[in-house]
Amino acid sequence: MLKLSLEIVQINKMNRKPRQLKEDALITQIEKLLSKNNKSHFTISQIAKKINVANPPGAILRVVTKLVNSQKVVKLSEDRYKWNLPVTQKSGKKTAASEDEIMYNGIVDMTRSGAAYIIQTENVEDIYVHAKNLNGALHKDEVIVAVSERFVRRRPEGRVVTVVKRALTRVIGHIRMFGNYAILIPDNSRIYPEVLIHHEDVLDSKNFDRVVVEITTWGKGQNKGLWGKVIKVLEALSDIELNAQSILLANGFNPDFPETVLEAAKEIDKGISEAEIQKRRDMRAVTTFTIDPESAKDYDDAISFQVKENGHIEVGVHIADVTHYLEEGSVLDKDAYQRSTSVYLVDRVCPMLPEVLSNDLCSLNPNEDKLTFSAIFEFDKKYKLVGEWFGKTIIHSNKKFSYEEAQDRIESGEGTYGEEIRILNAIATKLRQDRYQDGSISFESDELQFNLNDEGLPTGMFIRDRKDAHKLIEDFMLLANKQVATFMAKKAKPEIPFIYRIHDLPNPEKLNDFVIFAKELGYQFKIDKPEQIAASFNRLTIDAEANPLLRLLEPLAIRTMAKAVYSTENIGHYGLGFEYYTHFTSPIRRYADILVHRILFKNLEDNFRMDKATLEKEAKHISDQEKKATDAERESVKYYQTLYISGFLGHEFDGVISGIIERGIFVQLPESQVEGLVTFDSMGDVFTVPSSRLKAKSRFTGQEFTIGQTVRVKIVAADPDTRRTDMELV
Repeated sequence: MLKLSLEIVQINKMNRKPRQLKEDALITQIEKLLSKNNKSHFTISQIAKKINVANPPGAILRVVTKLVNSQKVVKLSEDRYKWNLPVTQKSGKKTAASEDEIMYNGIVDMTRSGAAYIIQTENVEDIYVHAKNLNGALHKDEVIVAVSERFVRRRPEGRVVTVVKRALTRVIGHIRMFGNYAILIPDNSRIYPEVLIHHEDVLDSKNFDRVVVEITTWGKGQNKGLWGKVIKVLEALSDIELNAQSILLANGFNPDFPETVLEAAKEIDKGISEAEIQKRRDMRAVTTFTIDPESAKDYDDAISFQVKENGHIEVGVHIADVTHYLEEGSVLDKDAYQRSTSVYLVDRVCPMLPEVLSNDLCSLNPNEDKLTFSAIFEFDKKYKLVGEWFGKTIIHSNKKFSYEEAQDRIESGEGTYGEEIRILNAIATKLRQDRYQDGSISFESDELQFNLNDEGLPTGMFIRDRKDAHKLIEDFMLLANKQVATFMAKKAKPEIPFIYRIHDLPNPEKLNDFVIFAKELGYQFKIDKPEQIAASFNRLTIDAEANPLLRLLEPLAIRTMAKAVYSTENIGHYGLGFEYYTHFTSPIRRYADILVHRILFKNLEDNFRMDKATLEKEAKHISDQEKKATDAERESVKYYQTLYISGFLGHEFDGVISGIIERGIFVQLPESQVEGLVTFDSMGDVFTVPSSRLKAKSRFTGQEFTIGQTVRVKIVAADPDTRRTDMELV
């Protein structure tokens, strides 16, 4: 009997579907494999097979390279790797996981009962965790969860081993005063926990005041509470204002700048000295303009145009020289690094830099001399790139164009600078065609925008129309980012540590599931080679314009893609088809670009190398902040969508199934893009959801639901506070 049980366990392990792990869990599994087999050596593909993961080879190679750099692993000939530490030495993060447990990364999604599901963005099934096994994890925390092998063949259940990153650091709510302490009652108690406050930490708040509390101690177990301190007493806020602040705070962004930062910004010298001008290439006499949205308040890039004596065309991509004003290591600089990005909510921007910098000093406003860091390109008469120059400049923008005004110039060729914009568009079109020919993927995500009334309430939604004027700016920014990265990558040997924007190959598991599903719709994909995948995706984009059914595949295709991140370990940018890529063009709103400007400038005349480990740590922080900002922006969109649809309770709509989870199906309404959940419980049925999550099948009737299927639904509930819309099938 024991032998049979062992054989079953082995079969389960062999049949277990490869899973996608985040970096922390991947490091743990690789260290575990190599240290236990310390006399063996493995290739990257052998490591992936042994630990049963679906991570792309590039992701595994990056982790192994880090272990080599930390001297835990040694690289042998023929790209084989071996453990390099004594077997008695412990490595990696300590966990309480036993030998028969599998480790996963995920995000905590709390339920009303106090239990949670661990949502794995890269895996297939949500993992249930009982309240007693949360180990102090809270809503939206990133955690490592251990799942026993015995759950492989049924719904996985696990326990939180480690909280990797806390999502919640500040909470908004009403304070209640009691004898021994005060309690913050969160405005959204379904998601956020109560926080205990010592009387000496209540600031000057009074009973029932609405306050912002910063968490100082996280609880663990069932009977230990969270403790915090009041950092701000709020005046009366509208629901919209309250939700905006809550979204920012819950994702780790302070809606306000500290006084020390604002004071430092005021003290910056706003003048441009003659000595500073002499250090720069003077471009003020060259035709220069900006092209931005009508509502833009800061302009961080401008384009210049001139025809040279040899008939070649010189195009300058001029970027606000933020680093001239942002002293490295200053109070301003540290705050900008901590934020790392501006956050764009539906009705406002939470900027990375104070307005005196973002909207005044650094903004490339028309008819003003401005300091810039430029990438200047020379094109021959056939629009082939034949020369480039990088350096500090001073410019004078002649005009501010909206995208609509620039589009009119492209279509008519008339008006101020009409001929210049027409030629720039022709060059951009060639750059775009060359990019697609070299393997760039042409996916474009719809950008949802809202019509708001005077009270800030949504009255409707629309998809922003992307025309040639938008693409023109995008293509020149891509060119500048690509060429800066290429310059730095090839400048010297050994390599100069630099921040690259990298994008890995698609997730093989997700890609295979997608290809099978597409085949059922009669659409064939070739995925044997990376270039075939890109060509197939581009063909889908073209074919979907004529076939509405194929449009359903585009968002699913995007989900197979890896997420782009910042790293010092360059693996290229698969989606763009670039061997080298970085972010150079938006330093007002991205700290990555500030780092790139500093490193590039120090390497224009000489070779400068900063500590690679330090730079990698900064790259990871910026990537994490970018993800938080994306989460905040999505929450803001969902808040306004839910606010809008809450006015249509009881109404029926046609919708499309946009996602499937173990609890039900998500249905998206095409016009508003509102997405709601139809639970299987509301259908009075039990459904089986395969690992691909592309279908659900009733265990009783055999009824099937598939991604992309059209269904009729009724809006039964919409709660803007939780961003949740509930629907029922009609």
